[in-house]
Amino acid sequence: MPPTVPPPAPWATASLALADGTVFWGRGLGAEGRAIGEICFNTSMTGYQEILTDPSYAGQIVTFTFPHIGNVGANAEDIESDAPAARGLVLRADVTEPSSFRAIQHLDSWLGSNGLVGIAGVDTRRLTRLIRDRGFQTAGIDHGAVELDGLASEVAAWPGLEGMDLAKEVTCRQTYRWDQTAWRLGEGYGRLTAAKHRVVAVDYGVKKNILRCLASLGCDVTVTPATASAGDILRHEPDGVFLSNGPGDPAATGDYAVPVIRELVASGKPVFGVCLGHQMLALALGARTVKMANGHRGANHPVKNLETGRVEITSQNHGFVVHAESLPAGVRATHVSLFDGTLAGLRVEGKPVFSVQYHPEASPGPQDSRYLFEDFVAAMAAHA
Repeated sequence: MPPTVPPPAPWATASLALADGTVFWGRGLGAEGRAIGEICFNTSMTGYQEILTDPSYAGQIVTFTFPHIGNVGANAEDIESDAPAARGLVLRADVTEPSSFRAIQHLDSWLGSNGLVGIAGVDTRRLTRLIRDRGFQTAGIDHGAVELDGLASEVAAWPGLEGMDLAKEVTCRQTYRWDQTAWRLGEGYGRLTAAKHRVVAVDYGVKKNILRCLASLGCDVTVTPATASAGDILRHEPDGVFLSNGPGDPAATGDYAVPVIRELVASGKPVFGVCLGHQMLALALGARTVKMANGHRGANHPVKNLETGRVEITSQNHGFVVHAESLPAGVRATHVSLFDGTLAGLRVEGKPVFSVQYHPEASPGPQDSRYLFEDFVAAMAAHA
């Protein structure tokens, strides 16, 4: 039986409705209106602005398990895309006045100016347990109304992320060059001055800080749309190809991306994939992907590097995973999650082709895995 819906509190200005009938009341944040998507939770204690602008969150409503979100405000530098990619956000506590010398805007006003719908005052511990125990489900936020009938019907009608190609929604529309390097206190972002390698980054939903990491290591980066053909990519004569992160079901995006990736692997050029790029590389090699019950989202995920024996604390954001037992001969696992044993990295034997499930750029942190960009650069140098 569906849970009993509690009456709205007199202070409520927003509602959160889950597909299983669970309802939470709260105070609206950001833009007024409705947001429908797959609800998930993120355990990071910092980086809320980077999370909300990460294109990998397209189609999702993010529940922050850390209760104090918004306390350092918002600024124009800590963003991973030009506009928020997440559908909405759920907070425990109301947003306080910002306390940071870098803040230029209150988070609430930043959300409103970017059209992002949120709700605060929710028991996020209870909500996180529901997601953990029951798995992914569709949810909806209504900011500005406490009437549920229309919201519940929209939630019920949303098709879910399985089988959904969202890379086409977040990818760039045309090819462009990238030369911005890492941020430094008091200086801001720098510019690439001496390029050593040419890299083509295929944009399935790439984060800006990934491109900055590449440029900071001397890579002259050309970014192509997700739908670029192998010919479109290779005509730039890259020393290596980067397959970016992104949202949605890898099998759906793989309908057009996998044949391209197979040609890139066959070209002999170094290929490095992250997150969705990792999953689609695996599909191109003959493995398969599956949807997870909860996914991995946070900046505190331990991963073991099977090649070195070291444990890295990583930043992760994915709801699909490569099925480890489906890896074909000639492809070996290189990293494994210490949370649940799922595959977190792979390498093609005898070829400069590798990938990881997590985010080595990890903006704002941790930075244990940034060596992977150096490995990619070393592979390009060795195959020049």
